[in-house]
Amino acid sequence: MPHRRDRICNYLMVITLMLSLSGCGLFLPDDEATWVLKDLAAADEASYLKQITCPPYREVVSYQVDGEQYEADLYTPGKAPLAAIVLSPGLAEAGKNDSRLVSFAHTLARARFMVLIPDLANLRQLKVRRQDVQGLMDAFEYLRNRSGLKKDTPAGVGGFSYMAGPAVLAALGYPRPEQVDFVLSVGGYYDLNQVVRYFTTGYFRENGEWQHKEPNHYGKWAFVMSNADLLDSEQDQQTLTRIAKRKLAQADADIEDLRSKLSAQGKAVLALIDNKQRERSDDLLASLPAAMKEQLAMLNLANKDLSALEAELLLVHGTDDSIIPYTQSQALDSSLPENQAQLFLIDGLAHVDLQPLQLDQQAAWRAIHALLSFRNPVAQSSSGCTENTLDDHHQGDNSN
Repeated sequence: MPHRRDRICNYLMVITLMLSLSGCGLFLPDDEATWVLKDLAAADEASYLKQITCPPYREVVSYQVDGEQYEADLYTPGKAPLAAIVLSPGLAEAGKNDSRLVSFAHTLARARFMVLIPDLANLRQLKVRRQDVQGLMDAFEYLRNRSGLKKDTPAGVGGFSYMAGPAVLAALGYPRPEQVDFVLSVGGYYDLNQVVRYFTTGYFRENGEWQHKEPNHYGKWAFVMSNADLLDSEQDQQTLTRIAKRKLAQADADIEDLRSKLSAQGKAVLALIDNKQRERSDDLLASLPAAMKEQLAMLNLANKDLSALEAELLLVHGTDDSIIPYTQSQALDSSLPENQAQLFLIDGLAHVDLQPLQLDQQAAWRAIHALLSFRNPVAQSSSGCTENTLDDHHQGDNSN
């Protein structure tokens, strides 16, 4: 179901549809944050932000860091950039070409962000691996040293959903963490073990009390797809992938013919996925194959010392999230020193199930306003647009 897989990843792009349906700006001030929200809602259509700004340019760039070769899309503002950001495409087969991510990048470029979206092959296969964190760090290294970007220009890393964690880890692991000024986390996590418990059983803690919501079934089968290749047996890998695809296509699909083909490792994975009892979650996680547990531990934030993190975090999360509960962003916020993070919980914002009539427009506006505040506070009225000349090796796109 490629369409549904695309929808999970670029979490903030959900705002685009919600705002277009709910009359964005009805109770909002006539300022830049509102223009940005309206431009997100307009997508390729006309907007006030498009009228008053120079068109950004999109080009394909190739770069090498420590012997690793990468390709990415670079979005350059029509005027000198006031900030720069590496945006991770989420777990989506479209990768950096996801239409919502492209639209969001164009909008940020109109707001004078230089935006770099690396092409990370694992993400197009619905997987996250250790090298993807390195890929974000290498992308940031390239962006930081990009010609045309002043040394004092604020720069950050952004991630959506399950890539929000790697964005934090990239900022934490970057050799010069003081150069990462901010991290944008949208629908992200803090404790992956708690996230797994949520998308399998529906249970999560809020203010110390157990709460229950019906989780979206996509999350657990995407988890299986993402980790199937970590099992020892090739037959287990293939069988789990077939099971996940069947379940993603039809939630109530019968899988008994495939279950019988699994070894003890494969059955341990399904036991976790089938579990509905919160009390069993920890034991079932402990019974997973070693490579899967190692992968979860590597991507987890709850087991990391975040004290070396110097970036300011902007945390955005929907209260209606059926895949990662908003309490995960609250937990990440609480784990950091006071004033290092800004947290925005938005009613009516969900990973998949849209509730446009319930969108908290004021909270969405405040989140965008906070993102814009990371830019260099210089006069933004300089005249003229920057000339961007693309060579034959780059594909330019200034249609937006």
